[in-house]
Amino acid sequence: MNILFVADPLEAFKVYKDTTFSMMRELQRRGHRIAACEPRDLGWQSGGVVQARVREIELTGSEDDWFREQGRPLRALKEFDAVLMRKDPPFDSEYFYATHLLEQAAREGARVFNRPASLRDHPEKLAIMEFPQFVSPTLVTREAEDVKRFHAEHREIILKPLDGMGGMGIFRVGADGLNLGSIIETLNQHGATTIMVQRFVPEIAQGDKRVLVIGGKPVPFSLARIPQGSEIRGNLAAGGKGVAQPLSPRDREIAEALGPTLAQRGLLLVGLDVIGDCLTEINVTSPTCFQEITQQTGFDVPAMFVDALEAALGAPLISR
Repeated sequence: MNILFVADPLEAFKVYKDTTFSMMRELQRRGHRIAACEPRDLGWQSGGVVQARVREIELTGSEDDWFREQGRPLRALKEFDAVLMRKDPPFDSEYFYATHLLEQAAREGARVFNRPASLRDHPEKLAIMEFPQFVSPTLVTREAEDVKRFHAEHREIILKPLDGMGGMGIFRVGADGLNLGSIIETLNQHGATTIMVQRFVPEIAQGDKRVLVIGGKPVPFSLARIPQGSEIRGNLAAGGKGVAQPLSPRDREIAEALGPTLAQRGLLLVGLDVIGDCLTEINVTSPTCFQEITQQTGFDVPAMFVDALEAALGAPLISR
């Protein structure tokens, strides 16, 4: 097969932990060809098809000069056996436009994973609201008074922006409500921006667990991202420590309940975030943690992913 990755610049990859790199390595190990481009390389001229100036690459096996470029042809996306959208957040306007170009390529016959429309339809924080049986009490609002009433009811809360990543902009407010008004103003910009408020889940001390779901099925191990020091955030980008561990019964219950539904929507790879027994996010843009889980447990996550990709490519096209 010939696989195109739409991703961040290759030169910026940290190959010792990068999930997209681990996918590429497993694909090449199986004899598949690899190309890459950035969203900025996508283009569509009237009367034509969606194309990209792609970098055809071969992995070298070295961590330093980890790829060798073999050419930069202009290719129609539909010429590839699969197109993997692996651009990291933020989900900004340019990401949004890229999904439209990818969706047009899909109409032309390209097989795009995750499905572009589903990337737009599943904002990573809001998506949990579809599954209230698995979430802690949660409020989405612009209104400061609504947040204050929620705090009065639940006493300890977490506030966060809907477009944050890597733990950015997350605040914890205790029962005393110290600085609540100022935090609300900072996050909602005096009512201009919608925010999410959740009851604090104290099990964050044991980690914010990333549960991977591939082709509708859970990886049997999660990566618990454990806050360090005085931090409340377990995100690896915020200094959390990643510890792989077997799924708990509740982790598996959540993953098995959501997995088939999300897979049917064209989401081949999903990263569920679970704190304690509560689902906190559904990550669909560029889920990570393949290498950490594989290195710590021996379970080959990239192989499971490529198995699922190969199976999906043998299946009928998802109706569009």
